[in-house]
Amino acid sequence: MLAKIESCSILGMEAFLVEVEVDISNGLPAFNIVGLPDAAIQESRERVRSGISNSEFEFPLKRITVNLAPADLRKEGPSFDLPVAVGILAATKQISRDMLSDYLFVGELSLTGEIRPVNGVLPMALRAKESKKKGFIVPKENASEAALIGGLKIIPASSLSEIVKFFSGEKEIEPITEDIKRLFMNNTVSDNINFCDIKGQEHAKRAIEVAAAGGHNLLMVGPPGSGKTMLARRMPSILPDMTFEEAIETTKIYSIAGMLPSKVALVTSRSFRAPHHTISTAGLVGGGQHPRPGEISLSHNGVLFLDEFPEFTKSALEVLRQPLEDGIVTISRASSTSTFPARFMLVAAMNPCRCGYLGDKIKECVCVPSSIRQYKSKISGPLLDRIDIQVEVPRLTKKELVGVSSGESSETIKERVQRARDRQQKNIGDSNLSCNAQMSPRLLKKYCKLSDSAQNFLENAIDKLGLSGRAYDKVLRISKTIADLGERDLIEVEHLAEAIQYRCSNNSNNYYNF
Repeated sequence: MLAKIESCSILGMEAFLVEVEVDISNGLPAFNIVGLPDAAIQESRERVRSGISNSEFEFPLKRITVNLAPADLRKEGPSFDLPVAVGILAATKQISRDMLSDYLFVGELSLTGEIRPVNGVLPMALRAKESKKKGFIVPKENASEAALIGGLKIIPASSLSEIVKFFSGEKEIEPITEDIKRLFMNNTVSDNINFCDIKGQEHAKRAIEVAAAGGHNLLMVGPPGSGKTMLARRMPSILPDMTFEEAIETTKIYSIAGMLPSKVALVTSRSFRAPHHTISTAGLVGGGQHPRPGEISLSHNGVLFLDEFPEFTKSALEVLRQPLEDGIVTISRASSTSTFPARFMLVAAMNPCRCGYLGDKIKECVCVPSSIRQYKSKISGPLLDRIDIQVEVPRLTKKELVGVSSGESSETIKERVQRARDRQQKNIGDSNLSCNAQMSPRLLKKYCKLSDSAQNFLENAIDKLGLSGRAYDKVLRISKTIADLGERDLIEVEHLAEAIQYRCSNNSNNYYNF
């Protein structure tokens, strides 16, 4: 007696089809699972046995062999409990086999036969649609997530007995649909996070607005208590709204990582990840025996905030260099290679020295020169060169500190940022890019048009400041973003001057000089 059930598994960011073959033959009772299963799948034998028995079905006391094909790819997780159980019931003719081949099955079984949620359902639903399946049987808690993929019948299942009744025609299960517009309407930012709460720091606020408008990386340097963390944590409140494609990409990552919030089908807010500086390299980039997304992938389409930037290990910081350039991270293991998206905005904050008061007008720095050099040397030149905007965040004056904040609200700033992004989409949208920071040198040449005076100004700046090739490109990208904020098509001298200031302001101040 042989039965075949279609299921799915995850490899990196993508799902692949798995054929669950169940063979029941005469011989001494045994239950074997082959096809490179991990420990969670091997343990499914006991869950399936109890789940079938406690659902008042007969568990065959025969030799049961389950093969997960293709046999050369590693499978992991409890999502094969349901297809294995359905395969056993089909092989013993306890469930109708008429329509089983039209559906994909995933789900974890409890000992009572109830179906529990699993990770990675969204990419599995995409694979089910691509494979021309009629429907997808998923745990009830995962149904809304799977329903994001249109053109596929999503059947929410709460128990094994319910599935048997569904295929025998005894019970109708209404397919789940999801209203995408309603999900985006629930996208709100907390009222407690607003730029109008920040006193002073107008220069830093402007730098953050430029960074948000163009997707540029940002480094803030200043003494303790100057507001660097407060500024960074308000970045999500001015970022442009996510598109549906960006939301799907982000949701896939959180689904695979098992970090999708309860009762949330779609991640519609840009992520803001702020790992502690004690994080390991694998935790930041991703990895493990079976690679999983790290913090930089969880920050995809959002913000990665690294507070106390030099306190991170040098190895952890250096691995950021490739993702900052390429927007992806590739993790290689002996058995497989996985590539995860990592198109994020890096926002970093640091003190100018170990004590934090180098160059401060009130408190005197107590660090010796060798300590200052050692502290700053933790951030390599190549990494610093990849950070587009570097801005000073000085101590607030007495007048600013005791005065009433009268700065712009996040809503006002966000409107300008959104208009700038819309202009960028008109230019580079056909290239599948979302912001100026992602422009290639070819697109820079095509869209970054300078006036004659701006061209002369930039040539002089190259001679006097010795800009590298990467710094030159970044100055152009920042200038274009500033022009977009001003709703100008042509880059003028004032746009270049502001952009160069963000790249080279550290040259004018000893304590900020790297």
